[in-house]
Amino acid sequence: MKEVKALDKIRIPEGVSVEVKDKVVKVSGPKGEITRDFSHAKKVRISVKGNEVIVEGYFLRKKEVAVVYSVAAHIRNMITGVTKGYRYWLKIIYSHFPITVKVEDGKVLIINFLGEKSPRVAKIVGDAKVKVQRSDIVVEGINIEDVGQTAANIEQATKITGFDRRVFVDGIYIYKKEYIEG
Repeated sequence: MKEVKALDKIRIPEGVSVEVKDKVVKVSGPKGEITRDFSHAKKVRISVKGNEVIVEGYFLRKKEVAVVYSVAAHIRNMITGVTKGYRYWLKIIYSHFPITVKVEDGKVLIINFLGEKSPRVAKIVGDAKVKVQRSDIVVEGINIEDVGQTAANIEQATKITGFDRRVFVDGIYIYKKEYIEG
């Protein structure tokens, strides 16, 4: 059965501008600018009226209705990113071999993990910024997808297989996700 109308409205805060052209959404704010292409969402209409972004679709199946609300959620994340920003915290944990983490040329190098001679490498995605502070790694940025994928790459680089996870807890783990205030 088809849904007659699926509609979601997103309020645009002061200081943020949203432009829509051929399903390419450009959100500009005090922290920066994010552009995203939603041309894959065939039956979704995106428009700006006043201080609201309207995402809608007509005569949609269940999965197409889900696409309408997913597009709206992405636009909300873009608005939050350009107004506040995102920050992920990761903890460096080791029991015997001290792990050293360095940031070089768009990559995070994890040195001496489990006593390995060659460093493990995690890619930094997009405009995410990575800082190492003692036993913490901080990943910051305005695009939640870049920040989340960079943090996941770092965590995945230290994944170990073939060992009991209750005994060998060495690795780098995400422990906090937050908005950057100010």
